[in-house]
Order: sequence, then C-alpha cells, then structure tokens
Amino acid sequence: MAFYVYMLKNKSKKPVTYVGYTNNLKKRLDTHNSGKGAKFTRGRKWELIYKEKYSTKKEAISREYYIKKNRTLRNKLKNKKK
Repeated sequence: MAFYVYMLKNKSKKPVTYVGYTNNLKKRLDTHNSGKGAKFTRGRKWELIYKEKYSTKKEAISREYYIKKNRTLRNKLKNKKK
C-alpha cells in the first residue's frame, strides 16, 4: 500500500496551506473540500499543489512532520509552479 504526503492551498486572495498524509489522495481531497476533513480545512476550498509517495506509513508521517515544521521548505513548495 502506498502513502502520500500532500500539500493543499486554499483558493483565496491570501492563500493558506495545509500538509497531511493519506493512502487515498483523491478521497482525502474530496473529504477536505466537502467540509468533513480536518477541523482546520473546513469551510475552505482546496487544491492539491504538492505530493510525495512513500511505501510505508512511518515514512509518510515522518515527512509530513518535517514539512509542517520547516517553514522555509513549505513556502518554497507553496510558491513552486506546477
């Protein structure tokens, strides 16, 4: 089973990002956009701007934590063009 670390950006004038992990990226994005995701994501519309694939849950959680805590990397990923 594959796990993904992902970054979402909301669609507003002052974009905010959210980092998470999942084993089903499409379902998770749909959950966030339907208002049933993490409390922080409710009430906003999100777009996927970054993803990484891992073979274990442990690796994905570790990378998610690293991206969440590393503001420089997070801003770099947020401003990166697709």
